[in-house]
Amino acid sequence: MDLSSIIRPDAVKVVSTVTSKKRLLQDLADIAGQSYGLAPQDAVEALIEREALGPTGVGKGIALPHARLKKLDRVVGVFMRLEKAIDFDSVDRQPVDLVFALFAPAEAGVDHLKALALVSRTMRHANVCDKLRANNDIATLHAVLTEAPASEAA
Repeated sequence: MDLSSIIRPDAVKVVSTVTSKKRLLQDLADIAGQSYGLAPQDAVEALIEREALGPTGVGKGIALPHARLKKLDRVVGVFMRLEKAIDFDSVDRQPVDLVFALFAPAEAGVDHLKALALVSRTMRHANVCDKLRANNDIATLHAVLTEAPASEAA
């Protein structure tokens, strides 16, 4: 499994209009709907339900929201770089500007966990995050994500 099999170029966005966590989750669900044909309402409800279990802001300006959906046949992702960081209830209490959301089939089991670990390893690299923060071009952002050195052990 690699990120190029999880995220499509049209599921990568640079956004300047997000001002709240709730709006961010809705926008992620909308992009998932446009890129993968998911029902945005189902996707946002699943993200909100998962966030209620505990925030997915992992620190250093990064959030990894994720959810399981019944009408999905594989793990898919959406990436957003926010031009203005927002509060996301992160573990380090720092605002978030890099968001990689994962949507997995309800019965995905280990595939969901493998995808989450892969994204987490990728986003752990400071040079990857620096490149993501420095670019506005969607193709460049997608390339940075999919060519990132994520092969290290978790």
